[in-house]
Amino acid sequence: MQVILLERVPKLGQMGQIVNVKPGYARNFLIPKGKALRATETALGAFDSRRAQLEAQNLERRNEAEEASTIIDGASVVILRQASEGSQLYGSVSPRDIADAFTEQGITFTRQQIRLESPLKTLGIHSVTVALHPEVEVQVSVNIARSHEEAEIQAGKAAPVLEEEAIDPESDEFTRGSGFDELGI
Repeated sequence: MQVILLERVPKLGQMGQIVNVKPGYARNFLIPKGKALRATETALGAFDSRRAQLEAQNLERRNEAEEASTIIDGASVVILRQASEGSQLYGSVSPRDIADAFTEQGITFTRQQIRLESPLKTLGIHSVTVALHPEVEVQVSVNIARSHEEAEIQAGKAAPVLEEEAIDPESDEFTRGSGFDELGI
């Protein structure tokens, strides 16, 4: 099915291009979201008359996204989750969790704007791409940790605390009750 793109669609084309897509993709995503029109003679004529208006709206939205990108670019958030000793999460961190965490900090974007290849399933600092506009993308950091202290250590804000282990000679298991006395060692 041929459609006329009303805005830039990643991995598909620029605004105004006529592209071939599968019918389901056009009917279920592009046309209902207002990203494309069916490529008919009447739609092509209507698009040509609205082209200047659409380009002006696109430019305005892009400028707003670029202004917002100066605030959002490089921002970071801490998400606390339970995890195993091997740093694997009991569950995962999804785009919805990331969007909610940034909203609590006062930075608002939707979960659809977050670009993740797969959910985050390990502890640590992860770089995540946020598409504020089809042409404007920023990188944010998501610090996944078990506690706030661990998050500060991962971010390099605090030094790791080493626990001093004092060996008590009276409770040393290797010399008492381990069978060494019987062997004469």
